[in-house]
Amino acid sequence: MPYRHAHYFVGFVLLVIMAGFWASYFAVAGEVPAAFHVHAISAMTWLALLIAQHLTIHRRAAALHRQMGLASFVLFPFLILGFMMIVNVSAARYVAPDAGAGIQLLGPSFGIGMAIAIAAYLTLFFLALKHRNKLKLHAGYMLATPLILFESPFSRIIGEYLPWMNVIGSDGPRQVLDTIVISDGLAIVFALALWAMNRKHGAPWLVAAGFMGLQAAAMWFAPDMPFLGTGFAAYAAIPPGVTLALGVVAGAAAAWLGWGAGKLPMRRTRAAA
Repeated sequence: MPYRHAHYFVGFVLLVIMAGFWASYFAVAGEVPAAFHVHAISAMTWLALLIAQHLTIHRRAAALHRQMGLASFVLFPFLILGFMMIVNVSAARYVAPDAGAGIQLLGPSFGIGMAIAIAAYLTLFFLALKHRNKLKLHAGYMLATPLILFESPFSRIIGEYLPWMNVIGSDGPRQVLDTIVISDGLAIVFALALWAMNRKHGAPWLVAAGFMGLQAAAMWFAPDMPFLGTGFAAYAAIPPGVTLALGVVAGAAAAWLGWGAGKLPMRRTRAAA
């Protein structure tokens, strides 16, 4: 079975999330908006599902693995919903009359960063389902999803506990973008190392690295691109119910289309026979 020790990697990402968001979420959970609860619960449940699926397949419990895989069809749209709720909170803060200079500078960066993260998740999950009959590719695409979650909590760890890692050293609020770029960079190096170890089945890690590279570049340069701020303000004017519904539909569509795409080779084989 591929990636025999992957549950340790996913567990590490889970610990990074708890450490990175301890002060801003876990320690004050009763005081934060509902959007943060949905995002936290859906993201951590996703990681727990990956660990459980990995352990079941390595213990030859294929039936249980498939049953848990079906649960992802429900969980994945919920995961995308959590991301969309965070985007909406960020957009509302950006256009608020009392928005500070930091929010005005970083708001479009967070907006474009979350949009790319959502696109990455939709793509990776679609491809995981499409290649579900190819064990190494399926496992790779599923296990690449935690890398998309890594940047946000680890950038907070750098800012709060490991400031020496910020070798970029920007001034003011832009230091936050420094830590994000560094966190994405570390995850990209990890992904490329996995690709180099098995290039034949390494496509998932190249896809993940591409999205993380795009995210790092877009977030870093967003403050210098005024049109992104204009677009983020326009997004904030859309009724939240509409954007949340679109997020759920996008998550469900990725699951449905991925499942259907995975059936196509079998149908063609039967037709040819």
